[in-house]
Amino acid sequence: MSEKIICNACPVLCQITEGRSGACDRYANVKGALTRVDPVVLLRRGKPAVSFSHEAPGDWQGQLGSASAGTGDDLVMTGVGAGTTYPDYKPAPFIVSSEHEGVDTVTVVTEGIFSYCSFRVKIDTDRWLGPERALVRHQGEAVGHVTTHEYGSQFLSLGGVHHLTGGSKREGKITCDMMMALGNKQAIELQIEGGAQLIVQANRPPIVNGQSEQRMRVGCGSATIGIFAKQWHGLVDEVVVVDDHITGVMSEHQAGRHLDWKETGLRLKGKRSTPGRYFQVADPGSGWGGTNITDPLTIIDRWDPARTKPGTTLLMVSTTGDDAEFYVLDEQLVPQKAAMPAAVRKVVDRIGENCEPALATVLYVAGAGGSLRAGVTENPILLTRSIKDLLTRVTCGGAPCYIWPGGGITVMVDVSLMPDNSFGYVPTPAIVSPIEFTMRRDDYEALGGHMDQIERLSDVVARYGHTRIA
Repeated sequence: MSEKIICNACPVLCQITEGRSGACDRYANVKGALTRVDPVVLLRRGKPAVSFSHEAPGDWQGQLGSASAGTGDDLVMTGVGAGTTYPDYKPAPFIVSSEHEGVDTVTVVTEGIFSYCSFRVKIDTDRWLGPERALVRHQGEAVGHVTTHEYGSQFLSLGGVHHLTGGSKREGKITCDMMMALGNKQAIELQIEGGAQLIVQANRPPIVNGQSEQRMRVGCGSATIGIFAKQWHGLVDEVVVVDDHITGVMSEHQAGRHLDWKETGLRLKGKRSTPGRYFQVADPGSGWGGTNITDPLTIIDRWDPARTKPGTTLLMVSTTGDDAEFYVLDEQLVPQKAAMPAAVRKVVDRIGENCEPALATVLYVAGAGGSLRAGVTENPILLTRSIKDLLTRVTCGGAPCYIWPGGGITVMVDVSLMPDNSFGYVPTPAIVSPIEFTMRRDDYEALGGHMDQIERLSDVVARYGHTRIA
């Protein structure tokens, strides 16, 4: 029987038989040697370029395109497929040097094992997803919660150490699976307690209650009034832009007054904030402008007969232009549907034209201030300071990161900019993701880096073999 080897890439310490992989499918026993299964991904400066495997040149069969790739100094190594050294009492798997624009640089490359990580998902929609702080579930398990609504987009916070390790074993596993799929740009299904069913996927339109969103609103009701007031002036007597948050009434609004728009005596339900701006005209929902209404006339409180006359024309429209109706007041001052004039329709269509496409944007957030710093330097605080002093650049899979202010190294990155399948897992459970630290060689030496482990990138590429993939 073949002798098993112990994988020390994470605390699970899998005992792997020859020809098989560990629980995470990232490491295998290949002829008695612990081997990272996936290829390492490199970028040519500015775009995905090549990958190379831990096997001999030519063994990797997943490549696309030409086999030529250049000398190495025009390449950037990413942590995707690089392996890890957890716990990081030893240098990172790759510490490579290359010259960039005449500067000798060093990049420390690893895959970090993160329990302290989560995703922020920005969902462009006016449809109500659910109350703030409501639990978000995946396959029945709590995996996050709803956060705030930011001007046409609603945010979810998914994953995090509480769901990975603070609940049941099933909750941790489901959360980990969900996070890995989301980071790898796959579609996932979510249910918000007391709210909507969602399907979200990085850089794709969100699907809310089975309906694919197409437009992000042009602005709130008040902003829409301000943008298009001049274009509607002289075409219609009154305009109401229906919005769950701030519904706009043209004749009262400052934009209308600036144009000497004549008041019509219209008053809406809800709470009047400032002239022409109304809050809480209806409950939130999947109807007009993110409200729960399908008949816009239900938000009208009254018409002032002293200021209103039969024949007054009224346009009611949503913040995306998807919903719009044109009315004419009859002798009893009751709005009656009428054909919308072409000139009015043109401006309604322009609302839609000015709406950006609806997308689900997935941002990965991780705390990198722990032990992985030991793979970079024997004095980790110097790495943290170097990053805050902008001497060290942090990337994830080659994608630029935003470093949060304050203590620690908290990174945030748009997963759509990362190579495909950048994320893995270990069954502790935790997420595995690439991270790279790049700096001048002299700055690396100053922070106490592992100088004796540096290799020229060109030598590493030549030793392993490589293939262009894009």
